[in-house]
Amino acid sequence: MKSRRRRIMLVIAAALLMAVLLPTCARYRRDVGLAYDRIAIGSQIAQTRCGPVEYATEGAGPPILVVHGAGGGFDQGLELGKHTARAGFRTIAVSRFGYLRSPVPRDASAAAQADAYACLLDALNVRRVAVLGVSAGGPSSLQFALRHADRTAALVLLVPAAYAPSRNVVRPARMSRGLAYIWVTVLRSNFAFRAGSKLVREQFIRSVLGTPPEVTARASAGEQARLQEILDQIMPVSARRQGLLNNAAIVSTLSRYELEKITAPTLAISTPDDLYGTFAGARYTAEHVPDARFIGFSSGGHMLVGHDAEAAAQVVAFLKQSARF
Repeated sequence: MKSRRRRIMLVIAAALLMAVLLPTCARYRRDVGLAYDRIAIGSQIAQTRCGPVEYATEGAGPPILVVHGAGGGFDQGLELGKHTARAGFRTIAVSRFGYLRSPVPRDASAAAQADAYACLLDALNVRRVAVLGVSAGGPSSLQFALRHADRTAALVLLVPAAYAPSRNVVRPARMSRGLAYIWVTVLRSNFAFRAGSKLVREQFIRSVLGTPPEVTARASAGEQARLQEILDQIMPVSARRQGLLNNAAIVSTLSRYELEKITAPTLAISTPDDLYGTFAGARYTAEHVPDARFIGFSSGGHMLVGHDAEAAAQVVAFLKQSARF
């Protein structure tokens, strides 16, 4: 009797578990399918002398090369470039090495990535661009301004991964143990990333988006929605994993570039509570690039919470006033 009752209880428990899991699995399959559908359209592959490069364009006017951050691709680039596109610029959003349909070449350094941008511009018959480098897109954006100075109309660095000296030691963007674990494990799986971004959202915003919980707690409903949209846009994470791993290799070994040789008008923006530690590097870069400008918001984390619209307005104004197309 007890054995039969136990079997009945196990059957009921299994049925209840399936009742909970089936809708969740169905939502997951739907969301992942939509994510793959989103990255399957809207971009093109340029066959360049540096190899294939994925890109997308939007808007019309003077061209801006948008260099996305970690977890990005052309789709993130288009989102980052929406303000400049609306302001009368043409966005060229590139997928960096290892992201989506841009492969990882044997030399996947920041310098090689900068050269690949030049190859893409050649294929598009674009001579000069302003460069908007965001987060982990900072190193290759700086390299482009150095290696292709004659093609750089202006340089904007938004919360950039950039060198800053600290007791004569390189101070790269910080990566906590928790973040390192996420990069190595959770980012292997679309399911794990999707589940984590929903079940432990605050930790993901802290660890993945580099924004303190207290900043998130003060955020408006609109900003909360923007943060969730950014997390959602990282899906499918499996299509970005190789790029993320390459980012980690570059950011963890940052060296000082010859900033004094950058001739393009330059603007750097960051916040002191950016959990990726970009404030010191952004300020140091602006101090050493001739005539560069630095904007440091008082708070906002890596996502510039509470200052997103203001930062976009500053970028547009800077490009209109200073870019030399």
